[in-house]
Amino acid sequence: MLKTNNLFKFLGEKGISAKKLSDDTGISTGNISDWKSGRCLPSINSLITIADYLNVSIDYLIGRTDDPILHKKSEKQD
Repeated sequence: MLKTNNLFKFLGEKGISAKKLSDDTGISTGNISDWKSGRCLPSINSLITIADYLNVSIDYLIGRTDDPILHKKSEKQD
């Protein structure tokens, strides 16, 4: 089941408010509030936007890993 616990934990640790997240990403504070309360879940587009903004993986945001570090695929060497 998709969870957003890590998203809000990470925002709190970094001192980023829902308002700042909204201002910086263009995602409405209403949507963010709905996610926090569990009324609905973020779309994949919102998750991508937030992951890019926070420089973390989507897997971290949705609780599939506890490691916030973004692990990028290494490019294949020829």
